[in-house]
Amino acid sequence: MLLISLLLLALQPLLAFAAWGYTDDGSNYVIDTGASLVFKVSKTNGDINSMVYNGVEYEGYQGKHSHVESGLGTSTVTINSYSSPAYIIKVTVTYGTLQHIIVARYGNNNIYLLTNKGDSSVAASRFIVRLKPNVLPHDSSMSDFYDDASTTIEASDITQNSLGYTKSKHYQGSNYGRVIDFDYVGKTTGSVGIWLIRSNHEKASGGPFFRSLVRGCTTIAEDLYEILFYSMGHTDAERWGLQGPYVLSFTDGGTPNTALFARNADWSWFDTLGITGWVADSARGAVAGVGIANMKSGYTYVVALANTNYQYWGTAASSGGAWSIKRVVPGTYTLTVYKGEYAVYTASVTISAGSTLALNTITPNLDPSDVTAIWRIGDWDGTPGGFLNFDTTPWKPTYMHPSDPRLAAWDSSNFIIGTSTTATFPGYMWKDINNDYLVYFKLTAAQIAAAKTIRIGITEGYAGGRPTIAVNSWTSSLPSASTQGSTRSLTVGTYRGNNAMFTYTVPASAFLTDTTQWNILKITVISGSGATDYLSAGISIDCVDFY
Repeated sequence: MLLISLLLLALQPLLAFAAWGYTDDGSNYVIDTGASLVFKVSKTNGDINSMVYNGVEYEGYQGKHSHVESGLGTSTVTINSYSSPAYIIKVTVTYGTLQHIIVARYGNNNIYLLTNKGDSSVAASRFIVRLKPNVLPHDSSMSDFYDDASTTIEASDITQNSLGYTKSKHYQGSNYGRVIDFDYVGKTTGSVGIWLIRSNHEKASGGPFFRSLVRGCTTIAEDLYEILFYSMGHTDAERWGLQGPYVLSFTDGGTPNTALFARNADWSWFDTLGITGWVADSARGAVAGVGIANMKSGYTYVVALANTNYQYWGTAASSGGAWSIKRVVPGTYTLTVYKGEYAVYTASVTISAGSTLALNTITPNLDPSDVTAIWRIGDWDGTPGGFLNFDTTPWKPTYMHPSDPRLAAWDSSNFIIGTSTTATFPGYMWKDINNDYLVYFKLTAAQIAAAKTIRIGITEGYAGGRPTIAVNSWTSSLPSASTQGSTRSLTVGTYRGNNAMFTYTVPASAFLTDTTQWNILKITVISGSGATDYLSAGISIDCVDFY
């Protein structure tokens, strides 16, 4: 009897499921999920201009709505319904070479979103969820909450409140961090949770360690972001094509369902929806490695794949380093092993559909810390972690402006090898703030007798900033700038540019012959670009060593 009832139910028209289905009110497609969520999609531009959950409206403020970019303008908006493999409604928004997909599935309080960007004719690449003010909790302690009566201190997006605390939508280090660190953004009131679950970012840019804004909040507005390409501090080329699914999920106060996370989700029900650019799991492949040799204690190792079209990553096991990356679109990729955020191994691999490429143990061969140094400040991990203002977790400069009074003064005391601690060495240096930093060191008679090498690693070189050095009266030649992004970085919460190493050969004649005296290394940031103060040319330090 139960089987017959279910069969009859399956044969009923789409709109027969309780309130499930859609209507056309003239201006919008009104979509009822058959659960607790009803939302509207504008037939003019594809904006989501209403989201009613359990009878309460959560969407929009000051005439702004939830949409791709900052709104697409007049678009072609169509709607389709499906009954297999599940009851699904799909809205397709076409704006020039960009296509945006909005999907509802019966019985789910979720809005599934995909964006296919064909070229640069649309400037940004993001989806913004715009929520009514004060529907989610916020207070002055939050780094991305703009307080009333704050003072703008940089551009129009960094402010300072009455306590001197700096705020910006860019400052996410206290909440989310790098792409690899979070599956979703959002908050809960305890009775309702609104969450934007990120996609796998296979068509995004920047890799696993990229940082960008994910949430912004004022007393009159609240935004959640899925950033698919973000130019701020960016060094990676934009990728074109289908991004998603990413999911806007409503709950009764709990965190989102982990089955919706990109690393867990079963998206096979998208396979028959005719979405341009969609690649089913059956047409994908995988790669797996049995381990990584010579892993350094205390570091997380990440294995990543990248080519001009796609990017993927996976974390290696802390013991032995076994790793795997699944759901990879077939092709040839550069495989990179990162110790922390420093590339210690690269190779080329080719992934085929329907199979897993098995790799033997990888032995990293690009780790600078494998060189025995006479002295080393920090370690080669591709971050300023452990240095001044980067000695607590989360790192304060990722969620504060460098001028914030909660930070220690960047113009710190000179560094004395054998006495000073790593946490006193500045993680950031600028031409106008803390330039000409001094490091004191002594050498033995044997060490003085031959030329030595000094290496300075940076993770970012803002406005062409790069280090030059002097040892006592000897001065190095001026190095060329590294390749970095062209926008702000150190002041918007990110040290993540392109890791670069500057190497200097110091002749034996540069050293003091008296072994009781202190040699002095001076590090100077140079550049012909940049503005003033914290927008003068600057660098983020990874490591300094001498051998």
